[in-house]
Amino acid sequence: MNFVKRAGLSCAARKSRTAGLLGIFVVIGTLLLGGFHLRATAAAQEAHTGRTIGVDVTLLADGLTPETAGAIAASAVVTRHTLELPVRADPVDVTPRTVDAPTPEPPAPDGEDAPADDVREDAREDGPLVVTGVPETDLLLPFSHGSARITAGRALNTKDTDRRVAMVEQRLADENGLGVGDTLRLRGADGSPVPLEVVGIFRDPAPEPAGWAPPHELPGNTLYVPVSTAVSLGADEGTDRAVFRIGSPEDAALLHEEAERLLGAGTFETRVNDKAFRDQVRPVQRVGSIAGLVVNGVVVAGALVLGLVVMAQMRERRHEAGVLLAMGEKRWKLLAQHLVEVAAVALPAVLLATSAGSVAVGAAGDALPGAPPDAVAPGPGAGPESGAGPGPGGVGAATVARAAGVGLGISLISTVVPGLGLLRLHPRSLLTDTD
Repeated sequence: MNFVKRAGLSCAARKSRTAGLLGIFVVIGTLLLGGFHLRATAAAQEAHTGRTIGVDVTLLADGLTPETAGAIAASAVVTRHTLELPVRADPVDVTPRTVDAPTPEPPAPDGEDAPADDVREDAREDGPLVVTGVPETDLLLPFSHGSARITAGRALNTKDTDRRVAMVEQRLADENGLGVGDTLRLRGADGSPVPLEVVGIFRDPAPEPAGWAPPHELPGNTLYVPVSTAVSLGADEGTDRAVFRIGSPEDAALLHEEAERLLGAGTFETRVNDKAFRDQVRPVQRVGSIAGLVVNGVVVAGALVLGLVVMAQMRERRHEAGVLLAMGEKRWKLLAQHLVEVAAVALPAVLLATSAGSVAVGAAGDALPGAPPDAVAPGPGAGPESGAGPGPGGVGAATVARAAGVGLGISLISTVVPGLGLLRLHPRSLLTDTD
């Protein structure tokens, strides 16, 4: 009789044994699905964190131009970049903030007192407003770390490159009745008015000075504009720093190499700020490590448990094996029969585990720190881990296939190892052994 047919008859005849194996496989399959799914979700969440939070690298160099910074930002490891071009500007139709405090009178030459008006005039000669040209404000330290916040409107971004727009500090906006959509004018480098549309209002956390201070030192007299606008206001096109957003701390070395190629070795300094990245990624990495340990533990424990169960069942069927061998059946066919019986139970068990595990692994995926709704959604070029499923709420085909493969591998090991020890015995010993 064909060994596949014998396997089918054996499974049908031993319903309790088949049901027991099915239950064991369902448990193993559910644990495997949960481990694989959680590990894939952790990997996808780590990549998501790298894209959204990233690592900020500040590059310090003399005479750094927007063009040079843009060339460095063209590196594959850079996702965003910004720089700062500061300039002092004179308002046309905006009243700068001042401090309601007496103006100090520094000692004049030869011990004579200088008029207070001269001090005020000297303090304003470069403009009372501090305007900073940036490609985008989100990467600036006060905004990226949350100390400064936007209270109305939006931040500046790369789409504003050729626009005449500005972000205004809230205190300056309140005192001049400015809101989002309003227009203010500053005096340009050539003396002509430069109109700027207010697209955002932000709050600088810096406190008011305790005593008198010139207007350009007050935290409220600050504006952010695109780089081209800052140049039109008289800003020098050279700066001494730029900030680059990269995906992970490991990419900092590649960014340093690109900067060396363009600027020359030893002409600049880089400072890596990866605290926010590590604070977000470390918990996710720990979850991924735990998931890997769970998978390894399930494989080892599952192989041991199934091996013991299959060994016990084979010992119960020693007489059957002896009869078949005495009738001339080949030993490999007896072993293949046991493999078919175990596989016939393992495959439907994976399907049952998939249904039972969807709810559990979905909850596990949602429990990840900061997990986005599509944390494991496969994207272009995604690897096996990232293509593990459509989202935390379901189990993808890749995860099911991997769990099925591991489950079949466990069934192979747990059947072959005890089977080889049993089938190397002589048929006579199998028939006469009553243990």
